[in-house]
Amino acid sequence: MAKVTFKGNPMTLVGNEVKVGEQAPNFTVLDSGLQEKTLADYEGKTIVISVIPSIDTGVCEQQTKRFNEEAAKLDNVQVLTISADLPFAQKRWCAAEGVDNLEMLSDHRDFSFAQSFGVGMKELRLLARAVFVIDDKGTIQHAEYVEEATNHPDYDNALAQVNSLIK
Repeated sequence: MAKVTFKGNPMTLVGNEVKVGEQAPNFTVLDSGLQEKTLADYEGKTIVISVIPSIDTGVCEQQTKRFNEEAAKLDNVQVLTISADLPFAQKRWCAAEGVDNLEMLSDHRDFSFAQSFGVGMKELRLLARAVFVIDDKGTIQHAEYVEEATNHPDYDNALAQVNSLIK
């Protein structure tokens, strides 16, 4: 199991850690209109899933903005940002920050994504910072569980994996 800390404090991750080469597990989250979204909604596309604890923190904002910028340059790639924030807060933040190249999704209701990908921080009921890349056949090609949830992920490594899939 991935080991994650939040501000130096060890977190218990709930759910099943995923590994490169496995089929991505399904999940159900909510979009900004409170509509359910599942992995099947993105079938046939390369998917980047940027996982953040809360959009209202500096590192999470920077991570989301970075993937939003990168999404504008990628063809047939769906970039998703998933957090346990309420869909209303996500929608408000995206509108205020001009983030419109990725889809912001909420796992607040069922913690389904947290369980499926092993990123739920039990003590905080937030998602641990992570990045996943899934190819157009649904296979996990990149999985990074960031050891300290307040640190940035390895953007370059994730994006290199995406670029190798779309060439």
